[in-house]
Amino acid sequence: MRVVRGNDLPLLPASHEDPQNPGVFKRVLAAKGDLLSGRVQMINWALLPIASAFRRHYHEDMEEIFIIVRGQAEMRAGGQTVHLAEGDAVVVAPREVHEMRNVGDHDVHYVVLGISTELGGKTVVVQE
Repeated sequence: MRVVRGNDLPLLPASHEDPQNPGVFKRVLAAKGDLLSGRVQMINWALLPIASAFRRHYHEDMEEIFIIVRGQAEMRAGGQTVHLAEGDAVVVAPREVHEMRNVGDHDVHYVVLGISTELGGKTVVVQE
């Protein structure tokens, strides 16, 4: 698992902007070389209700990128546990068992992108 603290990243002018007078800024959460080479499998807006969690699982050939839009969550993956807040991102590698739990007082909203190597992999739920 690789954690990116979005609020710690500098705001940079977007590449299509005039650097002297930019109209929009960006924080680079991940660049091409930081991610799995493959095909976008999915882009989902997800909701994790208060006090809930998704089941422990892994993907045989898909990397997932989670971007927290609202709320507070705890992510467990690869033997690590991290607290995530608005603006944070996490990259979970293929075959890395992961689970996320809402640890705040509000629903967690996040965007998750999946990049697959298209080797026919599947999602595998890990029993406790």
